[in-house]
Amino acid sequence: MTFRKYLVLAGVTVFAAAGDSMLSHGMKQTGNISLHHLQGVIFAVRNPFVAVGILLLLAFFASYMNSLSWADLTYVLPATSLGYLLLALVAKFALHEEVSPMRWLGIALISGGVGFVAGGPALTSQEHDHEGKSPLLAKNARNGAPGEVDARVVSSGVQQ
Repeated sequence: MTFRKYLVLAGVTVFAAAGDSMLSHGMKQTGNISLHHLQGVIFAVRNPFVAVGILLLLAFFASYMNSLSWADLTYVLPATSLGYLLLALVAKFALHEEVSPMRWLGIALISGGVGFVAGGPALTSQEHDHEGKSPLLAKNARNGAPGEVDARVVSSGVQQ
């Protein structure tokens, strides 16, 4: 993996943790809201911490989409779970929340599991179908289906 790809994964982790932290801080200032009262939701979004939290979560989503364009979900999602550790540290020291020993243990187990996933390839090799079929629709011998596809599948999913 290139430095740029590591940077994107770091961005996914940091943007998610920072966005959630800002959103939490802002919502604690705003108080309870209800989706039945639109004015309360608008008032909450006008809180600077909530607004910045939303922007950071949008940056997370953009980074997440970027990372999924070049890596498998089974690689990206565990890599983003390192954000749990970062989020717990922010919650403990910046937001002054109590983090129980059981939560720390859970975070340690999740972070340890990430080490197993990080050792594998970012993108598993896929067989490419030269007829332009989606890998999800193509039949092959590995899934117990015949190796050759008898019916052509058009983009709408209707067989001819």
